[in-house]
Amino acid sequence: MLQTVNQAKFVSFEGTEGVGKTTAIEGLCQRLEAEGIDYVRTREPGGSPFAEQLRVLLLDPCTDITDDTELLLMFAARSDHLAQVILPALTAGKWVICDRFIDSTVAYQGYGRASGDPEMRHKIDTLIAQFVPRLPDITLWLDLPIEEGMQRAGKRSAADRFEQQQMAFFERVYQGFNEQYLAQPQRIHRIDARGDATTVAQRIWQVINEHR
Repeated sequence: MLQTVNQAKFVSFEGTEGVGKTTAIEGLCQRLEAEGIDYVRTREPGGSPFAEQLRVLLLDPCTDITDDTELLLMFAARSDHLAQVILPALTAGKWVICDRFIDSTVAYQGYGRASGDPEMRHKIDTLIAQFVPRLPDITLWLDLPIEEGMQRAGKRSAADRFEQQQMAFFERVYQGFNEQYLAQPQRIHRIDARGDATTVAQRIWQVINEHR
């Protein structure tokens, strides 16, 4: 039996590079299917046709833009993604499973790029207030030591514009995720991403079950 409108959940996955989000999302989607829960799987930046075009620009190592331009492009993509995909799916009673959302913006643009600068954080908070009418119900932060994650990421395809950053950048990104988790434990749930896929999937499902 599919979920009704008031049971729809918006679930986001977060983490630094190489933490296993793709595998974890696939595992959750398989579990939702087994439970008879209708869902939409999506990602950021991207998710809608226009946002996917912006994703190409944002991840292209050849793209040379300022930090403010990057931030605004992220929110342009997010605004369209919300309007075209996320909000319609939730209204239809479908769960939304999203690979990254606002917490990545705070971590990558607010901490990675701006080193936690209060002015940049104010810009991000203002954009969230103006253009993000719905926050995730459940955010799963896949926590893995940065070095281990980077080793995993290095085994994949050529590094994109963010993956090419130095270790210090990802240390700041990690700090951004951790500080958000500490500030919003009711929404953001830390998932130990060490171990095999089955073990991590069990940890994720336990959180989902507790908050569904």
